[in-house]
Amino acid sequence: MSRILLIDDDDSVRRMINLTLSRLGHAVTEAGNGKEGLALLDRTAFDLVITDIVMPEMEGFEVLMALRKRQPPMKTIAISGGGRMAAVDYLKMAKTLGSTTVLEKPFTNAALAAAVDETLRGGDPSSDAPAAAQGA
Repeated sequence: MSRILLIDDDDSVRRMINLTLSRLGHAVTEAGNGKEGLALLDRTAFDLVITDIVMPEMEGFEVLMALRKRQPPMKTIAISGGGRMAAVDYLKMAKTLGSTTVLEKPFTNAALAAAVDETLRGGDPSSDAPAAAQGA
């Protein structure tokens, strides 16, 4: 279906997201941080970038700013967790920096699939205030 670049420093989160999206027919390429992800974008075309916000080396905010400069039409989903208030604030900032969609961790496989489908179609399934999704 689509080529998705997944950027997250947590191996278990990357595995879960990759498995879910691969089962839906997407081709997923993984990167462990923003620096690695942007290097992959230099060599490969992707339909969607999913990026965590808080990461070592280069944070998701930096990825979003670089994408805005390098590829304005790039569709993105920013993900974050680690405490409700922090995640909500991070995701609001991600929207301000141009993320197409935001998704708060933990999220269900169904919520992930819906966000990916809607974002790829050009919609924005996230509201101004990110809602918590149940389970992962």
